[in-house]
Amino acid sequence: MAKVAFLFPGQGAQYVGMGRDLAAQFPEAAQVFDVANSVLNFDLKRLCWEGPEAELKRTANQQPAVLTTSVACLRLLTGAGLKPDVVAGLSLGEYTALVAAESLTLEEAVPLVHLRGTFMQEAVPLGVGGMAAILGLPTDLVEELCSRAGKETGLTVQGANYNCPGQVVISGHIPAVEKVMDLAKEAGGKAVRLSVTAPFHSRLLARAGEMLDGALSQVTLREPQIPVVANVTADYVPGREALHSLLVRQVYSPVRWEESIRRMLADGVRTFVEVGPSRHLSGFVKKIDKTVKTLNVEDAHSLGKVLDSVGRVC
Repeated sequence: MAKVAFLFPGQGAQYVGMGRDLAAQFPEAAQVFDVANSVLNFDLKRLCWEGPEAELKRTANQQPAVLTTSVACLRLLTGAGLKPDVVAGLSLGEYTALVAAESLTLEEAVPLVHLRGTFMQEAVPLGVGGMAAILGLPTDLVEELCSRAGKETGLTVQGANYNCPGQVVISGHIPAVEKVMDLAKEAGGKAVRLSVTAPFHSRLLARAGEMLDGALSQVTLREPQIPVVANVTADYVPGREALHSLLVRQVYSPVRWEESIRRMLADGVRTFVEVGPSRHLSGFVKKIDKTVKTLNVEDAHSLGKVLDSVGRVC
């Protein structure tokens, strides 16, 4: 029988108003936001639903906000009896995947990703690092351009998110990122500077990994009850003992998303349900394999469609 995967979004998926109608209609969803508020000691719920957008975009706020909204969606799916065969999340979304797999509780994950966002933002001074999406070029050519730009500038730039064919996000020192953008355009590709405030998933965030290491030491990571595909390896988490190291490395290592999806495809996943705000991951999946079914849950309307559709294919 064809398998179902739940995918969880990361930073950039947030928008003002996310999760509000679910919480208004379903007490289980409202409770998730109440729990997040209580463990953070600030009004994350109001920030998700009313903004301001600039405050929601702050890395330390984005991360618990997206995770909380995604868990609210998840609770409604599992409460209806829909359980995934495998889970994965893009960057921050990996923590939501671990909540789904019962390796972390919501109460543990929310403050942990709040700290993670703080560490990632503070690791590199504002204005030093940046990111860009390189579109329309083969992955190996993008890596070659990063190597060339690094040598020419003497600075760091590398692949950070390998999202799907023809889309690689690069990260590093701003002059080196801009050099790769210029080289990519010369090679016939497109380059789009991303509106981020730090060079995520690059070696420049090694310090953030060190700080996260300490925070993770205060949390009990449990054996996943559902297979989890890790960003760092694009393979299944082998067990509880590996989780700590994988999460530390994830901060400063590339997200191997295309390979992660291909791993699930190879194991028989034919339906991918994006659980949380926006539909970015569904778009990546379709660029990897147009034949699979993609669905998303972010509001009451999309929830109804998934409950109907996935119920028929499970």
